[in-house]
Amino acid sequence: MWTTQHPQLRRSALFAGAASLLPVLLGVQGGPAHAFGTTNSLGQHAEHERITRAALACPPGKPSDGSCFEPRSMDQLAGHTGTFGAVGSPDSDAALVPEAHCDNADYLARSDYPRTRQQATDQLIACVSALQSRFAQGIGAAAGTLGSDGKVAPAEVGLTTDCTFTLGAPGRGKCNGIEGFGRALHGVQDFYAHSNWTDKPDPGRPIGTGNPPGLNLAVPSSLLSLSTGRTPAPTAIPADLSTGCFSLTADCARRIDHATMNKDTGLIDPATGATSSPTTDRGITAGNFERAVQGAITDTRRQWTDFRTTLTERYGKEKGERIGCALTHDNPMDNCH
Repeated sequence: MWTTQHPQLRRSALFAGAASLLPVLLGVQGGPAHAFGTTNSLGQHAEHERITRAALACPPGKPSDGSCFEPRSMDQLAGHTGTFGAVGSPDSDAALVPEAHCDNADYLARSDYPRTRQQATDQLIACVSALQSRFAQGIGAAAGTLGSDGKVAPAEVGLTTDCTFTLGAPGRGKCNGIEGFGRALHGVQDFYAHSNWTDKPDPGRPIGTGNPPGLNLAVPSSLLSLSTGRTPAPTAIPADLSTGCFSLTADCARRIDHATMNKDTGLIDPATGATSSPTTDRGITAGNFERAVQGAITDTRRQWTDFRTTLTERYGKEKGERIGCALTHDNPMDNCH
């Protein structure tokens, strides 16, 4: 549960250029982070990075066949020491935007609950719509990896320096394409950490705001088909689906709050996706952290498969595959003809 002494912020660390803000953030943060972790400190273990690597990193020494990202390209998508990467970028500049993290779609089937099912459904659909927009942003921007001749543009794919994803600053074509995709992935992964889609409730406690229902549903979620551009019909959203309410004020009173619902933190093997040592109450309960992580990994792979398919649908097979190659390969000038 939230504590009045320690309201939580979603993130606790910024890029080095914004490091001067850290004391301010730390002054209002306590306890676990407010999303799958991005940094490797203050109770976080770079969970977003590790989920993304477990899902999409090429095995050591193996060149990409398009389904995985080579090391430097993966560094841009997932982040590495000292960077958020594209998948972590919403925690640098959209930490309080609920649609970026699928927050505030909370509901409990009880007559005195402060939110209706329709309000929760509307908020969930707003999240999916925002993630679809980010996915489409990536598809559109990824074409910048090619020149007017349809070939890989050297100046747009180099990775001598890391990409910058904060505050929407435009960069190289490869960086821009990866950013849209990575920002979409962040919300997809948070959906599993912040909702009860894969959860089981504590069997020893009554269902309520402190022990929300668990749906224990299959992954990937049917609600997160980002490539279609169509938001789910309200009738497709399970009646007991809920995420957690996140607010720095008292707006979450008598509601299922983020502190109760989240499964944000624990250890994840970046090679295998194996989990251990969950640290939140909901994550510890009934293997919920493990299921949330596996859901996020599975859906991350689904989203990349759909992203590649959408590239070929939009740009044609030859160009679409060349763009996908440029995004995943560290030396696309040599490998993406």
